[in-house]
Amino acid sequence: MWIAVSVLAAAVVVAVLLFNSLIGKKNQVTNVFASVDALLKKRYDLVPNLVSTVKTYMQHEKTLLTELTEIRSRAVSTGASDDEKIVLDNRLSKVLGSVMVAVENYPDLKASSNFLQLQATMNEIEEQISAARRAYNATVTDYNNAIEMFPTNFVAAMMNLKRKEVFVITPEERRNVDVGSLFGH
Repeated sequence: MWIAVSVLAAAVVVAVLLFNSLIGKKNQVTNVFASVDALLKKRYDLVPNLVSTVKTYMQHEKTLLTELTEIRSRAVSTGASDDEKIVLDNRLSKVLGSVMVAVENYPDLKASSNFLQLQATMNEIEEQISAARRAYNATVTDYNNAIEMFPTNFVAAMMNLKRKEVFVITPEERRNVDVGSLFGH
């Protein structure tokens, strides 16, 4: 009788430990994503300043600036899922990169102290976002491993926990940069 009670008690303790471990990992993913989200919000808040700073100089890039504004509007609107936020972040990164490349054609803009300060702030935020993405990806990988590996996969299935997606770069960002084209060669 004591053996059966001991085995049952051990099984309950193991189940509780596995459950708590999975909840901890799920909450950690949520917490780290919130950090990424806060940094993305900070970047989105800088977009209107960037647009107003460059629009007087960049008359030929109106569509680029309009796209930047539209992406920002969608990103800061409520109701976007985490996956949608990741997609919008990838699109915004691409458009911001295009704006920074286009700036090379405007020497007066590049010399503007407002633009230089804004560019430094944007670079700092981009570095923080990059670090936060790495932390998020590590946390998501740990979570995904936990819900897929034995024995936690049984508890995760009962809890209906699903895989989370990591931040990935777009196929365009994977391609080699044609440095010659950036210099007009």
